[in-house]
Amino acid sequence: QVQLVESGGGLVQPGGSLRLSCAASGSIFSINAMDWYRQAPGKERELVAAITSGGSTNYADSVKGRFTVSRDNSKNTVYLQMNSLKPEDTAVYYCNADLRSPKNRYGMNYWGKGTLVTVSS
Repeated sequence: QVQLVESGGGLVQPGGSLRLSCAASGSIFSINAMDWYRQAPGKERELVAAITSGGSTNYADSVKGRFTVSRDNSKNTVYLQMNSLKPEDTAVYYCNADLRSPKNRYGMNYWGKGTLVTVSS
């Protein structure tokens, strides 16, 4: 079955950098958008960055200029390069993919289990 697995989270000091990865595996026909969301304690889950199959990107205003989303279609993997990290970036980061599979031929969203990013000194 389809799985999304995030990796790369951890503890980093303010001003530091971290790169998250999300790999999709399983029986997949195609992947459309691949997105990164995050959820901090007491807050709603928010869209951080998105990238389409063609490479178009969108970012939340709070991360523009600091985060970069990219993807490797040959590996079904999306990345989130996070620079100049701030304490307010602390959250569980989730990968989301809109993809088509034998079970869902017209596409649906799949979620990873999340990876924790903690920005603290």
